[in-house]
Amino acid sequence: MNDEPKSAVTRSQIGMRLLITLIFLPINGLVNATIVLTTLFQYVYLFITLQHSEPVRVFANKVIGFGFRVWRFISLNENQRPFPFTELPGEMEAPEGEVKFP
Repeated sequence: MNDEPKSAVTRSQIGMRLLITLIFLPINGLVNATIVLTTLFQYVYLFITLQHSEPVRVFANKVIGFGFRVWRFISLNENQRPFPFTELPGEMEAPEGEVKFP
């Protein structure tokens, strides 16, 4: 009888996850750049029109949710692979109803 403990994970599984993580690192950089550009656009729009753009606000919220899921996966805190391996996640939280300034 073999008394060696069985490993719950194989090196090939670790290698595959590492490969997927390496693919998502530059994607995460694009997500971060998209969030920054969306934020800058939103403020320029706000200065010009004195109101925010709701479609841009909703888009930014979805991109932030996707970025959160990517970070959870690459930091080994979530097992579900991010989009495009699964469906694009919906909003984690709805935006606040009204934008307020101090």
